[in-house]
Amino acid sequence: MKKITRCPWCESDKLYIKYHDEEWGIPVHDDYKHFEFIVLESAQAGLSWLTILKKRENYRKAFDNFDFEKIAKYDQDKIEKLMLNKGIIRNKRKIEATIINAQAFIKIRGEFGTFDEYIWRFVNFKPIVNNWKDVSEIPSQTLLSKHISKEMKKYGFVFWGPTITYSYMQAVGLVNDHILSCFKRKSL
Repeated sequence: MKKITRCPWCESDKLYIKYHDEEWGIPVHDDYKHFEFIVLESAQAGLSWLTILKKRENYRKAFDNFDFEKIAKYDQDKIEKLMLNKGIIRNKRKIEATIINAQAFIKIRGEFGTFDEYIWRFVNFKPIVNNWKDVSEIPSQTLLSKHISKEMKKYGFVFWGPTITYSYMQAVGLVNDHILSCFKRKSL
């Protein structure tokens, strides 16, 4: 049986493999999915992505299925409840950032109609396809991720720097960083 070649970063865990094969780099055009990745990527800051993937369903339950309209209205009582939730990262600044980012997300939707319309215009509505031979070549941030981060901050986003922005870009398919030998690259 022929072995499937994947990006090597995902091969240490079945959950990672599932995420790589079924989500990473596949273009997202649903605002709720965009917001889910914004929440998860900002929660990941300083932690491993696998840690966040393992807590993803807990985040889904704790944050009203990533409903940005509901999250934007969270109050201090809700923050205190979230701080007691052992299923998520209990970092008050990250929890508060989720609320602030929901409000910023809604501002962008108000101006552009959808967040999807806003974010995809940065890549001219077509994924950037890179040609990396090895994962060591993949940058943690780019000039474009710096620009997008700066633009998002103008709308009020917090806990959202160029490295988190680049991870988000990879996750939602704005950029295809599957290495050349990865089977998934060919299907995107």
